[in-house]
This record gives sequence, C-alpha cells and structure tokens, in this order.
Amino acid sequence: MSLDKFSDYLLLEKKYSNHTATAYLNDLDAFQLFLDSEHQSDLIKEVSYSQIRQWIVGLVNNEISNRTINRKISSLNSYYKFLLKIGDIEVNPLKKHRALKVEKKIQIPFSEKELDDVLKRLNEVHDFKTARDKLIVELFYATGIRRIELVNIKLNAIDLNGNVLKVLGKRNKERYIPLLPSVVNSVEHYLKYRSQLENIEDKDVLFLTKKGVKIYEMLVYRIINKYFSGASSKLKCSPHVLRHSFATHLLNEGADLNAVKELLGHSSLAATQVYTHNSIAELKKVYAKSHPRNRN
Repeated sequence: MSLDKFSDYLLLEKKYSNHTATAYLNDLDAFQLFLDSEHQSDLIKEVSYSQIRQWIVGLVNNEISNRTINRKISSLNSYYKFLLKIGDIEVNPLKKHRALKVEKKIQIPFSEKELDDVLKRLNEVHDFKTARDKLIVELFYATGIRRIELVNIKLNAIDLNGNVLKVLGKRNKERYIPLLPSVVNSVEHYLKYRSQLENIEDKDVLFLTKKGVKIYEMLVYRIINKYFSGASSKLKCSPHVLRHSFATHLLNEGADLNAVKELLGHSSLAATQVYTHNSIAELKKVYAKSHPRNRN
C-alpha cells in the first residue's frame, strides 16, 4: 500500500514524470527481489542498513557502475524519506549512508565550426524534414533546453512578436528564454512546411513527424546524432552535448553563471558549475596568451 502512496506522491506532489516515477519504483522492486532472495521477504520499510549494504556489495560484485548504484540508493532513500514524512517509520536506515565515488566526466562541447558546418548542411535542402531538423538544432544551441522540454513545446509557447519561448521544465516549473532573430526566422520557415502536412493529429505541438504526430525523444536523438556524427569526431553526439555547448560557449564569452543557471532551468548553482570546466580552460588560454609576464 505504501508503494502506491509513494507513486502518487512522486507524480502528484513532486510532479515527477511517469518515466521518472517508474524508474524509482523499478529500483524499489529490484531491492525487494534481493530481500525476497536473501532475507525471506523482509519488508523494505523494516530493513537495516546492513541489509542495504549487502545489496550494494552485491551490485558492486556484479560490476554495476557506481553511478547506477548511487541512483538506485537515491530511489531507496527517497522512499524512506517519504515513509518518515507519513509516519510509517521513525528512522531512515540510509541516514548516514555516503554515496559511492563517481569519476566526474567532463563532456567536450561541439565547436562553433562544427555547429556552423551542420547548419550550412541543413541550409542546402528545403523541405519539411530539413526545416524541422534545422530548427531542432538551432533551438538546442540557442536556448540550452533539454530533449524532453523540446519534445513537449506547444505552439502557443512561442511568442514570435516578443521573441520569447516558454519552457515547461522539471517538476512543471516554467521559465522564459529569449529567442535570437535567426531562430525566430527558422520557426516561421518551419511553420510554413508544418501547415502543409495532412491529417495532423497533435495540432497543439510544435514538432511533428511527417505523419503529423508528436515527435518523440529517440527520434530527436537520432536527428542530432546523424548530423553531428558527420561533422564531428566526438564519440558522443547527442542533444545533451548541444545543451552543454550552449552553456560552455556562453560562459566562454563572459556570461554570468547565475544567468546561465536560469536559462538552463537548474534548481541550484552547483548543477551549472559543471559547465565552468571548459570555460576555465578557455580563460587559461587567453590568460597565457595575453598576460605581459608570459610573453617574455
């Protein structure tokens, strides 16, 4: 019963997506399977930290990455915090748990040349698909939005007169992002082709497939991967790398970290600071090249 309440809590109070809530519940199911196997069906809410620790050791021995293990424990911890909140338990068994160390990965952003090459290629063809794909690339790079945010953009979220895009982010938090005139032009160009589609099912959604239905996340990934794999030697060519490029390039040009935080829709500055690694590297190059003492 408490799992049903927890699911409602994630969806209705925390306003998590169905996908996120399902991931949390899957992690709890995995832990319950471990309990069924090793501890004769102990209830999740009645376990001790030693039992949780045994599960963690098993995951490590099965070569599950520390990042994935931390995510599973985070789901479990959220559940225990919920049980504390509703009074089902008095002590969180994970209260003193420390997350496993995870090696920080510094993603390399696309260069401005790589972006120019992709956009030039998209300028060479004039049809619905190319106009849509070009707008997708431009929106990612010009706004830094997340893939799921792009997929869910409504037609009425774009103010073409005020050059502003309303984005519905995590936990249904709205933010407004300014649009460059070039992006507005691309929106208008795409909308002309969009209006020519027959039998549009999802009329209120901006991005559609050629069949007139709402675009989906995997298709967006394939679009970005297709164009950037041909222009970049990077192993990872994804929408998130474009979001990373947006933030890094802004910071390289002197943008305020707090302003970038707001544009990205981060809830804390710490989440935005991961993008400063590359901007610091750029600053070091400028410093080394420009400081009088280094030219001697």
